[in-house]
Amino acid sequence: MTQDEVLAEFRAAGALLEGHFILSSGLRSPVFLQKMFIFMDPARTERLCRALAEKARAAFGPIDYVVSPAMGGIIPGYETARHLGAKAVFVEREDGQFVLRRGFSIPEGARVLMVEDIVTTGLSSRECLASIAHHPGKIVGAACLIDRSGGKADLGVPLVTLASLDIPSYPPDRLPPELAALPAVKPGSRGIQGAQA
Repeated sequence: MTQDEVLAEFRAAGALLEGHFILSSGLRSPVFLQKMFIFMDPARTERLCRALAEKARAAFGPIDYVVSPAMGGIIPGYETARHLGAKAVFVEREDGQFVLRRGFSIPEGARVLMVEDIVTTGLSSRECLASIAHHPGKIVGAACLIDRSGGKADLGVPLVTLASLDIPSYPPDRLPPELAALPAVKPGSRGIQGAQA
């Protein structure tokens, strides 16, 4: 699947939004990728995650476990794991830190891939990877549907992505005038108790 085909899927789902958005990182952006509009369509999700699984397998070889951060990473993690023939588990926040819960574990020698939905600053991905590193197994890399940092986010492991976009983001006190003139909207889920955008 080419980058243009990936973006066409987002556009067709109404998931590529323009305006003034407050990202979960606190930064502001003129573009928001509403990935839940993708994930509400199982056929579209399957196409994208199958392509991501193929790219991850080509880059990293066999994968035993896919680990994703809750909440946004659970659906793409599960669907990508399905196409990799791997187990799918997720980390969730406990006292502000990502941890494996619900009896999940990663066995010794397992080849682990961290799967995210969208990478912006890479913060939640790095936190997820740090949590996984406390368990047996080998982290082989990370994968996401879209890297909106244009390759600038450093996760500390190799990252494969279906599309890499250089979408600008700004601190709230350094907005360009055209963005500052628009009302700010926070469409993510980070403000929901227990959720992670």
